[in-house]
Amino acid sequence: MSEHSTEQAIRVRQITDVHANWSSQGPLEHGKFSYQLILDNGAEEALIMPTADDAKVLRDLIHDADTLFWDMDNEVIVFGKIH
Repeated sequence: MSEHSTEQAIRVRQITDVHANWSSQGPLEHGKFSYQLILDNGAEEALIMPTADDAKVLRDLIHDADTLFWDMDNEVIVFGKIH
């Protein structure tokens, strides 16, 4: 596989910061959670909107991982070594 093909096949950026958000959906309604992923110190951003249960798990994994990466095409967080 040529270098050009590899670059097209995998597009990954390091997650350098994460902002958590919650928004109201009205009285007596469940709110919505989102995480804004800051990629490569602001070169790009991604937004994910997990369920409340998934948000808890993600919070713990984000906290415990030594590095985080975002696969831009597949929308996957890759967690480095978990402490």
